[in-house]
Amino acid sequence: MYSRPLILFPTSGDPDPRNLPDWLHWVDSCSSTNTWATAHADRLPHGAVVFTRHQTAGRGQHGRTWHSPTGVLTVSFILDFPIAQLSGLSLVIGLAVIHAIEDLLADQRGKLRLKWSNDVLIAGRKAAGILCEASGSRSGQTRVIVGIGINRCVDFVQAGLAPDQVGNAISLHEISNVVPEELALLERSRHYLMQVRDIIVQKCDSTQFSGIVPLFPELHQRDGLRDRSVTIDLNGELISGQAMGFDDQGRLLVRSLNGVTRAFTSGRIIQY
Repeated sequence: MYSRPLILFPTSGDPDPRNLPDWLHWVDSCSSTNTWATAHADRLPHGAVVFTRHQTAGRGQHGRTWHSPTGVLTVSFILDFPIAQLSGLSLVIGLAVIHAIEDLLADQRGKLRLKWSNDVLIAGRKAAGILCEASGSRSGQTRVIVGIGINRCVDFVQAGLAPDQVGNAISLHEISNVVPEELALLERSRHYLMQVRDIIVQKCDSTQFSGIVPLFPELHQRDGLRDRSVTIDLNGELISGQAMGFDDQGRLLVRSLNGVTRAFTSGRIIQY
């Protein structure tokens, strides 16, 4: 938690750059914050944050479009890791997002869940999505652009999105009387992301990523799929079974009807 007051973004218009923290890069408009961050990676330090209120071509996993109408917080965080193997990263990033949201929505503490591999759920509906993209190396470290979209205060109907575009999305203002301010969400998300990164760095060597292991208890506690019947779309092949949690590489474990458990590194959950 923070003892000092936050400098909040105005509800409309652009903030005064003199009042923004030095780690925050405000972009008036861009196709996506991940794309902008990748293009400007050479001059963005570890811990930098790229934010815009006007993202015109957001990207999600598996090549899907991330719709960003007014009220969706769109941001990218630049994190450097001393390793190349980063499997399971989106899960622990999801924990950071959960803590950031629950810090600001006291009435929702303990209610948010992870949906493998890159979503944050409230009441079984998608409140936030994550897209982690490697962006080369810098001083011997792997640079990762962590794109996060949080449905902060968005009216999907007014935004003109069709039901198939909205899916099962939910906005924070639908479940809480308090709508987190943008800068508060950015600052807390960065705070927890830096913590997650440090935990991973402390628990890995140059060849193996094992940093999620210390976070296993909370990952399992926050697992929104565990023991549920799920269907995975794996490059057009539909696979059904019971979700059994994650392994130490962040792979989803699914037990089929014949009792065989498989570990999935990729795939899209289409039913749960």
